[in-house]
Amino acid sequence: MSQKVLLVLHQATSDPGRVGEAIRTRGFELDMRIPAIGQPLPKTMDDHAAAVIFGGPMSANDDHEEFIREETKLIDILLKSETPYLGICLGAQIMARALGARVSEHEKGLREVGYYRLTPTEDGSTLFEKPMMAYQWHREGFDVPAGATLLACGEFFPNQAFQVGKNAYGIQFHPEVTEAMNRRWVTKASHMLSDPGAQSRETQLEGRRIYDTEMRNWLDNFLDHWLPPLAQRQAAFGS
Repeated sequence: MSQKVLLVLHQATSDPGRVGEAIRTRGFELDMRIPAIGQPLPKTMDDHAAAVIFGGPMSANDDHEEFIREETKLIDILLKSETPYLGICLGAQIMARALGARVSEHEKGLREVGYYRLTPTEDGSTLFEKPMMAYQWHREGFDVPAGATLLACGEFFPNQAFQVGKNAYGIQFHPEVTEAMNRRWVTKASHMLSDPGAQSRETQLEGRRIYDTEMRNWLDNFLDHWLPPLAQRQAAFGS
């Protein structure tokens, strides 16, 4: 049984944050790759137990970018092999578009930058037990692909989480963001804080103080469902 989890990042300074830390503490090795700077993606998932594609400032619609095309091909490999997959923000949008759904900006130009309420659907009540405030940073959203199941809805962008098959999930929000990452984002991308719908630096950091424990608990519960600890998986398979 493979001990590696593929983490696809989009900038040389990108950080898998809390998601990477949680996967590592579950006994897995992190195989981090950045195709945007020329690092190749695997051709099969035979050597990996799961994969995560994180967010980034680019768009899933950037077909002129070779790395977007390569990540789209990876989605096809993941789904066909039924490898557990988690797409976060851009990673969710790439999966949605790979399955024929639209990825676009809000019709009124609104952004979600900060904490916004998610409401579970009936189908999503197992993974989202109740409404919660989740950290967001995006200008585009996704339509739900045909055959996928909508798990959670939002205020500005109605589609916030969906499932494809047994093992593939796309989420619009950012459970990986640590406080250090949060402070770095609001500094390096401060120009986005004046966009319509975006929250100020102060509002975001206050929201973090109030809502981050809930966000962290959600991630732990999700990972228990999606990627149980390696030792537990090995015991189940008699390894």
